[in-house]
Amino acid sequence: MDIEKIVSDVIAEVQSGGLVRGKQDSGSVRAWEVPSKLEHSLLNPDISLDRILAECANARRYRAAAVCVAPYYVSAAADALRGSGVRVCAAIGFPHGCLSAASKLTETRECVKNGADELDVAINILAVKSGRIADAMDDFEQVAAASRGKTTLKAVFEHCVYSDDEKRAVLDIVKNCGAEFVKIQNVLSGKGADAEEIKYVRNILGRNVKIKIDGGVKTLAKAVELLSAGADRIGLTATVAIAKEAEGR
Repeated sequence: MDIEKIVSDVIAEVQSGGLVRGKQDSGSVRAWEVPSKLEHSLLNPDISLDRILAECANARRYRAAAVCVAPYYVSAAADALRGSGVRVCAAIGFPHGCLSAASKLTETRECVKNGADELDVAINILAVKSGRIADAMDDFEQVAAASRGKTTLKAVFEHCVYSDDEKRAVLDIVKNCGAEFVKIQNVLSGKGADAEEIKYVRNILGRNVKIKIDGGVKTLAKAVELLSAGADRIGLTATVAIAKEAEGR
């Protein structure tokens, strides 16, 4: 009896069924489930309306969780995705949260009016770095109040710019202001999405706040790793490539 061959055949059969075993306490993630946990990020400054519409069609085709767009494109994305189940996420104060509170409120109200289902709201990094945590909290609370009951609220956590004390202060803002998600953002980190950051955030926030993470996710294996580590959503540009990879399982 060739034990190695039997083991190899069993592994191949499991993989062909689309099962990918997670290493963390989140359990197993099936490959076909992954696209429904992806947020298709369409935030590059050179993206045109035609490209937005084409990528919305891709998000619809692969049943992504959401597309993430700048406020300027919310109406177009909402029209393109109506009835699809794919949600429209607007980036508020992107990327560093350094707009005035009044500006963020205007963005928020306009995006809600134009059809945004979700908001990725950048917490004011400058206020946090200046030790003005109350200002950062007040800023975020105003957006939370303006969108409560109308959209899903996600707080952007650009973790690499903060000290350990600042990280905890920002995550306290997330917890106290009632955000449904924290988005672990890696625009400035240079290292990309990291499962250890998911565990860090989960240890502080517990299970009541969901986690989205971004940062250079290009493969199905990486997506599975992050979801198995406790992420609920992944923000990325390689949505189509990963969805096709998942279809091939």
